[in-house]
Amino acid sequence: MERSKTQPYHHGQLREALVTSGRALLEEKGIRGFTLRECARRAGVSHAAPAYHFASIDDLLAELAARGFDELAAAMTAEADRVKGAEDAATGRLVGQGVGYMAFAAGNPALFQLMSSREANRLDTPALAAAADKVRSLHAAAVEAVIPHASGEIKQRMADFVGASVHGFISLLLDGQIGGKDSSRALKARGLSLLSAMAETVIRTGG
Repeated sequence: MERSKTQPYHHGQLREALVTSGRALLEEKGIRGFTLRECARRAGVSHAAPAYHFASIDDLLAELAARGFDELAAAMTAEADRVKGAEDAATGRLVGQGVGYMAFAAGNPALFQLMSSREANRLDTPALAAAADKVRSLHAAAVEAVIPHASGEIKQRMADFVGASVHGFISLLLDGQIGGKDSSRALKARGLSLLSAMAETVIRTGG
């Protein structure tokens, strides 16, 4: 049920209400169906109310993308933490982070598309840049742990390789370019196989 316009939100509540309605609208309609007016309507406020917190549609999309990267980093860390105490914990964390990355993307396809789309390139805010850097830093830290004695150049190359491998696979999957006829179990197996091959390449390249 929509909130009555006669019961205005407090300052902080309005911001969160707009973020919540914006997230739901994004998942339902995608980027092209996203409007500030509809976010305001769903939050139960006037179409002018979002301007108190988001001067434009890009400002709200940037906030959603930044929070998305925060959630992505948390998902990667949570999966990586599951391998604590394993015999080869460093490699396990590298693979675990990949599992978390793919799971987040599969569970939040529209938000993930926003985070990695051309639209995101114009949403240049400090918060968004910092949130995106968290994910890149997780890739780099995992590679560092797996091949600590490799040169800085190789570590950077492998961090790029890890990011491209994980992102590329799940993006192709979500776009329907691969795995269209596979069962969910088969898709999971393909993803794990790719992550294992990715980890092996990092180890081999790093000596």
